[in-house]
Amino acid sequence: MGSVKDMEILEKPDGDNLGIGRFTFSDDYSVMDWGKMPDSIKNKGASLCMAGGYCFEIAEEQEINTHYRGLVNKDGKVVYTDELDEPTNVMEVDLVRVVPPEFKDGKYHYANRQAINNLLIPLEVIYRNSLPKGSSVFRRLERGDIGYKDLGLDHYPEQGEKLDNPLLDVSTKLEETDRYIKWEEAQKLAGLTNEETDEIKGTLLNTNNLITKIAGKADLVNEDGKIELAYNPDRELMLVDVLGTLDECRFTYEGIPVSKEIAREYYRNTFWADDVETAKRVAKENGIKDWRKICRSEPPQLGVGLDRIVSNMYTSTANEFIGRKFFDAPKLGAVVGDYLDWRV
Repeated sequence: MGSVKDMEILEKPDGDNLGIGRFTFSDDYSVMDWGKMPDSIKNKGASLCMAGGYCFEIAEEQEINTHYRGLVNKDGKVVYTDELDEPTNVMEVDLVRVVPPEFKDGKYHYANRQAINNLLIPLEVIYRNSLPKGSSVFRRLERGDIGYKDLGLDHYPEQGEKLDNPLLDVSTKLEETDRYIKWEEAQKLAGLTNEETDEIKGTLLNTNNLITKIAGKADLVNEDGKIELAYNPDRELMLVDVLGTLDECRFTYEGIPVSKEIAREYYRNTFWADDVETAKRVAKENGIKDWRKICRSEPPQLGVGLDRIVSNMYTSTANEFIGRKFFDAPKLGAVVGDYLDWRV
């Protein structure tokens, strides 16, 4: 289903009936919407699966609906993290229907979704507790895509700025490249009422608080992150996809990134990143759906030694979130120290 995990459908969702599926998380990774990169990160898949499963379990304890059913152990049994003896990279979830938009005449067109149940909401909703270096907000402001008032701010922000209140952002989910949009457009294309939009924002804030507390166990600061949502057969909101991992969130440890941002930072300094930006711009100007086909170069591999450091970041974070050493990894502080040495 994507560049970092596959999905096996055990039962298809139909009408008012949820389906059942299993995510198999791989060690592949993706940056800049490229898809599968040329190398992999050892144990990334299992650590994402374990950390995500744990976050779902805590969400359920807080009475937040999710599509999580459990993790699949080596015997094929669906269990929770406290019942596992060793890591797994397979998660079982409930499935809802997905209605992708139609790409026609260079634009995406969305079918009416209002009052429909058992359906994926075609949005990624994003919380921002701060605006660290590398945040997409600054690129959007520089391009003039948005103004600071569109973000609910009363001034032009600075890099690293901590926000008094979380900024709630939104982008498309089912398009070839995620596209940041205003809440008014998001509400329209997803077929939401004012009350449903407010409920989504409330769920986002509650989930932000939950992830902040879990991350604090690893001495991580929860800078920003995204969630995905669906309506169950009773049109009740539930969290779907994955929750609270280094791929969904931007964490820092004493100001140092501990997330997929490490890989993003590396690739931003390559010739390939410039080619990606050019291809995306040309595709947008000419109504081309797949910008990758016109990109002039292929991505390089991660820098020598960086793949090991990133692997340890994923596995150490999973250990500290869950409170058990499922993976043979140093403590997170030591991993961050290794990264600082590598960066020098």
